Amino acid sequence: MQNDACDISEKTSFVSQKEYEKLLLENQYLKQQLSELKRMIFGSKKERFIASGTSDASQLSLFNAPEEKTPEKQTEEITYTRTKQTSTKKQIPVRVALPSHLPRVEEIIEPGDIKEGSKKIGEEVTEILEYNPSKLFVRKIVRPKYALPGNTGVVIGELPTLPIPRGNAGPGLLSHILVSKYVDHLPFYRQIKMFARQGVELNDSTFNGWFNATSDLLQPLYETLEKELLKSDYIQADESPIGVQDKQKKGKLHQGYQWVFRSPEKRLVLFKYHKSRERKAAEQILQHFTGTLQTDGYKVYQNLRVKGNITLLGCMAHARRYFEKALDNDKRRAEHAMLLFQKLYETERKCRLLNLNNEARKKMRQEESMPVLTELKEFLAENISVVPPKSAMGKAIAYTTNIWSNLERYVEDGRYEIDNNTIENTIRPLALGRKNYLFAGSHKAAQRAAMMYSFFATCKINDVEPFTWLRDVLTRIPDHKANRLFELLPAQWKEAQG
Repeated sequence: MQNDACDISEKTSFVSQKEYEKLLLENQYLKQQLSELKRMIFGSKKERFIASGTSDASQLSLFNAPEEKTPEKQTEEITYTRTKQTSTKKQIPVRVALPSHLPRVEEIIEPGDIKEGSKKIGEEVTEILEYNPSKLFVRKIVRPKYALPGNTGVVIGELPTLPIPRGNAGPGLLSHILVSKYVDHLPFYRQIKMFARQGVELNDSTFNGWFNATSDLLQPLYETLEKELLKSDYIQADESPIGVQDKQKKGKLHQGYQWVFRSPEKRLVLFKYHKSRERKAAEQILQHFTGTLQTDGYKVYQNLRVKGNITLLGCMAHARRYFEKALDNDKRRAEHAMLLFQKLYETERKCRLLNLNNEARKKMRQEESMPVLTELKEFLAENISVVPPKSAMGKAIAYTTNIWSNLERYVEDGRYEIDNNTIENTIRPLALGRKNYLFAGSHKAAQRAAMMYSFFATCKINDVEPFTWLRDVLTRIPDHKANRLFELLPAQWKEAQG
């Protein structure tokens, strides 16, 4: 009986070399997955890299020399007494000056015991920042009627064009509602409660009706923005999910996608909603685009069937992110790669600090970045067949190798960015909005939301105050010539304002 047990134990404990290696890889993969899960739940989202043995990555080139040992010095204790000077001067806290453009409401406080014959010799001025909650008001338009002499007719003042014909919401109110939702992330139901505190009872149907009518009015301007953006020969692209209510999917949300495009030169941003993340969505939007398209490694962009000629440009930040995640898996190789990425980004920082034009930026990249890219390429080639392909390091090397020609292309033109980070920042308001109003009520509502995000993101990158811009546009657009709508886009609007 004991012999049988020993035989069974020997058989179960025996594992072939192939099976052992397989189990080892599985163990590494599970550790990696656990590490990523812990990071998602408990860890920091920052990807800042500091090499081992240094306190700050920005000091690598300054303090990488070995420290010299200094001989210990003998010390002795000396004590003395001194008289401490007392200062009667009171320290006044330094306050930031209040903005000069704010209106001043003057309040004069005279002393209560002014004797007859007193003469004013000056005054003390104290400025305090105050706030009055915004108030709704009714704009009452009165148009007197006049009967012409001789019973020849009646004249009356012409009613100004309103954003919503026969509606009772003015451009200021409509602008406030849309900016509150798509810039400040306040859902309609919260705004309704805020208006109720001011004694104005509104309901969902009223808000939705105003929103739909305003969207219809702005649709031609949105189409103009899209046409202008696609005229550029260099744009960036990304996509982000959004939950949408769908009548065909009872009890759960449909996951649609906001496709986002940005033109760095024209300073335009376009959000386009589509029900899926499939290739046909990108093809539909980019059908007539010709030029350079900067994206991450998403395969949809690799084989687009469009009429124009598209050259792909990669995102260095996405590649770097893979190596940053591999630090726990293969620290030596990951740190080496991260240091190379650091050098590439250091060159970009120099270009920004020196405010170089496109030609000078291209020249600096050729001189400083090209040797680093060559070293990084050699590192990938040397290690791609060495590291396990399913490990974090293996995935990082495979991802970067597969899109290498797209990644290194940014040094060919000073207009190109090294990564897609600017468009990722553009998507952040959408992510914040999802946390507040959770989903869109329909596919049509999701596309109308895309329109608003396009306008407000374009305002942001052009440093245009969104409420002021939208209120003016809603006032002017009903009477504006269709072939000159581009004048109302944020950049052109700002230039016209002087």
